[in-house]
Amino acid sequence: MEIDPRTGLPVTAIAWEDLSKGEQKIKIATEKRRYGKVTTLVSGFDKSIDLKATAKALKEGLACGGTIREQTIELQGDHKKHVRLILVKIGFSDESIEE
Repeated sequence: MEIDPRTGLPVTAIAWEDLSKGEQKIKIATEKRRYGKVTTLVSGFDKSIDLKATAKALKEGLACGGTIREQTIELQGDHKKHVRLILVKIGFSDESIEE
């Protein structure tokens, strides 16, 4: 069995994670909070997806802050147009993402 030197996981386990990324039903929405602040919500992830790594990639790509609450990634600001591009770059299928 081959072990990936970067993650320490078996190579076959990594392939399964990529397959599960294509089966997600991800929803992107914006929500207006108090004082007129806008928050972008990304939800619909399975438990098999590493939300912490996904949130980190989104925050780095969008240069914003954010957090994870109840299987939902909350990003500070209105990033509805750009989130889809970053999720596709990470490995999620474009058809599984709806706005």
